Amino acid sequence: MALKLFKNFGIKKPSKNAMNSWQRHLEIDGERIPVKVTENPRSTRLTLRLVPGGKSLKVTMPPHVDGKQLDDFLERNKNWVAAKRARLPKAVQAGEGATIPFLGVDHRIIHLDRLRGIVEIKEVAGEQCILVPGEPEHIPRKVETFMKKQARLQLNDAVSRYSKVLGVSAKSIRITDTTSRWGSCSTTRTLSFSWRIIMAPPEVLDYLAAHEVAHLREMNHSDRFWNHVRDICPDMELQKSWLRTNGARLHAVELG
Repeated sequence: MALKLFKNFGIKKPSKNAMNSWQRHLEIDGERIPVKVTENPRSTRLTLRLVPGGKSLKVTMPPHVDGKQLDDFLERNKNWVAAKRARLPKAVQAGEGATIPFLGVDHRIIHLDRLRGIVEIKEVAGEQCILVPGEPEHIPRKVETFMKKQARLQLNDAVSRYSKVLGVSAKSIRITDTTSRWGSCSTTRTLSFSWRIIMAPPEVLDYLAAHEVAHLREMNHSDRFWNHVRDICPDMELQKSWLRTNGARLHAVELG
């Protein structure tokens, strides 16, 4: 397996007084994999993470680490990166005939030979399908638009239900395609979710909503926070496990 480390020469070391980013690349089997390197004053050691989908890497490092130490760290871990990426599910292009999950159930994409109409979920010959009208080249974009709309509907409902139980309210809900996390809660009480969670079973989507709503009570991962999540989502460990095991498959679907 050909694997080469690239350095971006001429990059100045960031200030140690704030969080800063460097850039590196790894080449694996001829593919350049971007490495985002973030300097964090609170870090005590170098950490490396494969971003969901396997298309990039993220390194967090303490301020005292220099360029050579960083490059040595990446060199030592390149086989780990290659092995992790090799275990990822293969990318699925969301075109005619492709099978992708929706609410935890595999659906086959069928192109309808008509220009107008909406994307629909229907059973065809005993198989769950996503029916997509319009030009064939527009199938991925239309499927993505449909998925985002469905994600917003399901998440709006789940957030509303759990917010009432905990006596909190979100300022707004954002639907994104972030690869670094499935959801987040900002200090401005904005909840953000990856639209890809609509491909997971409804119980997993509910857990994610419960998790972020609980942050409106506790902006941390303390015992109190997890108690809130467990109160409104008693089977949270089961859903967390599903997401850890199957999340990579959701990121393998290529749309848009």
